[in-house]
Amino acid sequence: MAQDGIYMDVPAVQNMADGFRSAGEVLNGVSTALEAAIMILKVTAFVGLVGGFAVEHFLSQIQPKVKKLAEKCDELNLDLIGAIISYRDGDESGSKRFR
Repeated sequence: MAQDGIYMDVPAVQNMADGFRSAGEVLNGVSTALEAAIMILKVTAFVGLVGGFAVEHFLSQIQPKVKKLAEKCDELNLDLIGAIISYRDGDESGSKRFR
């Protein structure tokens, strides 16, 4: 059976957008913390702590990936908000034709 029309559970989509926004905020915080840890470990590596250099190298590999994931979460949040706005505005403009 084919459906007539497009339907969106706006509160559910809004909850998803909020979840992505929250995840993006957390990941941005993690990225900032990793960046600070990397700088501290770089400084201690000059003192002669080989282990500090190894950990710094490891964190330097992770930090850009966390930052990119945070950006993707922010992008998904904006995409979902845009979908809600388009759905709402399209519904309002379409219904005006029948008044």
